[in-house]
Amino acid sequence: MAKKTLRTAYAQPSGIAAGGLNYAAPDLTRHPPRSPRTRLGGYVHLPRLLDKARAVAAGRGGDFHYNCPFDVKFFTFTGLNHVAFMAQIKAGKSDSEMLAYVQAKSKNKRNDSEIAAWSAWMEQWTVSTPDAREFFNGIHRKNAPGRADIATWFDWIELDDYVTYGGRP
Repeated sequence: MAKKTLRTAYAQPSGIAAGGLNYAAPDLTRHPPRSPRTRLGGYVHLPRLLDKARAVAAGRGGDFHYNCPFDVKFFTFTGLNHVAFMAQIKAGKSDSEMLAYVQAKSKNKRNDSEIAAWSAWMEQWTVSTPDAREFFNGIHRKNAPGRADIATWFDWIELDDYVTYGGRP
């Protein structure tokens, strides 16, 4: 009889088998991407961008759009090309490999404090035009009309994700 190691004796089923998320190829028709507040390398939104890009590349993006205005903010800050970024996603790069790609290929080289400041700004980014305010308020009224704490785009995204996938406001 083969000797069981602690690792094999208590092995957990994969995230997929257990009904969890598959970050290598997420299905955004079944669950939302990671929160825009989740950071990778100090960058907010990057893990969400990776989830969306992988899902779109796999044909499972649902209503999510790659290179949306939030993605464009990231690409502008880093100076990366969204087409080249997607090519790396399609090559099967992991989160760590994608972060290394961002760090190596960014035209706008940023230090840790600049990344932290940009991420803090993104977390506080609010509606700035009347058309955007109308859009923001329309979804807000639909999803949670009584919630006065939905003030930033990240608040709005998290609420929309939650309600869209079956949560109650």
